[in-house]
Amino acid sequence: MANVDVVNLNGDKVGTVELADEVFAADQVNEALLWEAVKHYRAAIRQGTAATKNRKLVAGSGKKLWKQKGTGRARVGSVRSPLWRHGGTVHGPQPRSYDYAFPRKKLLGALRSALASKLADGKLTIVDSLEIKEAKTKLYRSALDKLGANRTTLIVESGKTLTEALFLGVRNLDRVELMLNNEVHPYDLLRYERAIFSKDAIELLGESLKKTVSKRKLAAAQKEVA
Repeated sequence: MANVDVVNLNGDKVGTVELADEVFAADQVNEALLWEAVKHYRAAIRQGTAATKNRKLVAGSGKKLWKQKGTGRARVGSVRSPLWRHGGTVHGPQPRSYDYAFPRKKLLGALRSALASKLADGKLTIVDSLEIKEAKTKLYRSALDKLGANRTTLIVESGKTLTEALFLGVRNLDRVELMLNNEVHPYDLLRYERAIFSKDAIELLGESLKKTVSKRKLAAAQKEVA
């Protein structure tokens, strides 16, 4: 277990929290798995709306331009032929989905890797509470500045402790996104420069991810500790 400092919104240390090595240890980082998770996420959000017109869709008569034989010219059946200017496109892109199946175990493994990477880089901050009595953007901007979150920031809160003041206070902040602990994706952790978790959110997420670690890895970790 690793002990990580817990701070308040003023940046002052108010305690510590134990994080499971099976989830947050530096040796949990798997860059290849992270790459796969990011590739799948980006493929799933692609619009896939690129389309070209085939000979059925382009404008033009379907009448045969001249008789098949006897003219000395090349045979042709329609002005919409792909061989002609303004004709249809052959084998062009058509609307499609780029999404594909991605194993849940690999996704959860990538999430463990992303959390471990953020912690190892010193870009993960845990606060005792994200609540401010007044739902004012100015107050939350000041709090983030004190926590060193001057660039892109991901704020993660537990669904049990999410308040309307937090939602209203951060929704208009530039380059800041609020998310629940059960909605976090590895891509989100990698996309934002700093991640700020409430204590409840990091504990719930850590417990759920620890349950997904294979028994073989748990046995190996316990053997190393012994």
